Amino acid sequence: MALTDTLHIKATDVCETRVEAVMPITPDLYQPHGYLHGGATIALLETVASIGTEQNTDFDSERPFGIDVHVRHRKSGKNGVLRGVAELDRQEPSTAGGIKQYWNVVAYDEDGDVVSDGVIMTKIVPLARLAQKEQERAAAR
Repeated sequence: MALTDTLHIKATDVCETRVEAVMPITPDLYQPHGYLHGGATIALLETVASIGTEQNTDFDSERPFGIDVHVRHRKSGKNGVLRGVAELDRQEPSTAGGIKQYWNVVAYDEDGDVVSDGVIMTKIVPLARLAQKEQERAAAR
């Protein structure tokens, strides 16, 4: 079972530059004090950015990875549905090969208030680069 299944995350709108998904806030996702755990919110936001990156990945020759997460929590939650949105801000070549993508991410509660927001960086890496890195690691052992 994938983390998205455990958290009941469902994509509702998907394209190459914008992704939306929803996640119900349930007691299973609470931190010890009875509010939504920030890690669950971050999982929702990383999921929408990752889905967006997947839309830009040629799986015959590339793989997507999440590489950096910067998220601020602004409001707590106890119930309802959280809506995560990722919008592609920009992409640029990576010096190590591949493409870096910067996704602006926001989680909204049912009132439309921002619960958390930030930027998630992903990277699309050519399979040839992954094979090269594996060979370098093997040689270093």
